[in-house]
Amino acid sequence: MPHEVRAVVALKRGAPVEVQTIVVPDPGPGEVLVSVQACGVCHTDLHYREGAIDDEFPFLLGHEAAGTVDAVGADVVDLAPGDYVIIAWRAPCGACRSCLRGRPWYCFDSRNARQSMTLTDGTPLSPALGIGAFAEKTLVAAGQAVKVDPAARPEAAGLIGCGVMAGYGAAVHTGGVGRGDTVAVIGCGGVGNAAIAGASLAGARRVIAVDIDDAKLDGATRFGATHTVNSRGTDPVDAVRGLTGGFGVDVAIDAVGIPATYKQAFYMRDHAGVLVQVGVPDPEAVIDLPLIDLFSRGGALKSSWYGDCLPTRDFPILVDQYLSRRLDLGGFVSETISLEQVEEAFARMHRGEVLRSVVVL
Repeated sequence: MPHEVRAVVALKRGAPVEVQTIVVPDPGPGEVLVSVQACGVCHTDLHYREGAIDDEFPFLLGHEAAGTVDAVGADVVDLAPGDYVIIAWRAPCGACRSCLRGRPWYCFDSRNARQSMTLTDGTPLSPALGIGAFAEKTLVAAGQAVKVDPAARPEAAGLIGCGVMAGYGAAVHTGGVGRGDTVAVIGCGGVGNAAIAGASLAGARRVIAVDIDDAKLDGATRFGATHTVNSRGTDPVDAVRGLTGGFGVDVAIDAVGIPATYKQAFYMRDHAGVLVQVGVPDPEAVIDLPLIDLFSRGGALKSSWYGDCLPTRDFPILVDQYLSRRLDLGGFVSETISLEQVEEAFARMHRGEVLRSVVVL
């Protein structure tokens, strides 16, 4: 029988979000119903509200969540009611050309729930990243619900579902940071600090945090930054080179995603170094680089999609690192809020006042 629950909905482009009653169906084949315990407020949700991703309003927002399985579809065998899960927005299909080549983290046919959640008048909702977790309950594909150790607090564990995994994976998976490497991370928000933490855990000997906000730079040291650079009044390329014997870093991670920071990351690499872009750019942004520099500097320019992660492999690893106190997930949680406070949280996030506001249900 369908469930009527409270949820945060964006009804039209740019309008403040509203808490409304929505209808969530019981799970069908390949689906699970999840009672959401906590969900982080991510920039991607604000992009949905602003219509910057697509125009399929109304949107059911929220995607960075942890909770417990309420019910499973008839053919779901690896999950059961009561299981504690983090929800992933990538659920590899196992059958597309990327999965069949052994690269499921690039799956081109990621699974989502087939049934629609709706407003009470029957209007279908578009769930953010196929999740829609600013809600008391949500319906997702079974492959999106990744079982983890229930000892992890939901307000911390849920962050693994998006921002922490994206940043951590950008360093460890996409960038391939290893023991003894030097790393620079531009942008010390949630994703950037997760990249700093990932680089530190991977054994980087020098992790340089770059931002225009001294408070964020101070915070970056909590996650493993060994040096900081305020680029508001300093050329960050010169500063990073000065901290690496004049050579530049092995891996430069752009967690901002604008042309200026991309160029900074490009030039602060050592020869044959790796540039990783994980900050999501504006669709209208363009980059202009001399072709001779692309050729002569060598190395690799990579985009990181969800930290090139495999959720069923990586989420339990990050939870274990959190429980063993090697990964400070709690440090990302700036505040806990209710569903009714999401619009205010968007404003604080836009002003750069928080790493993560987390809705607790």
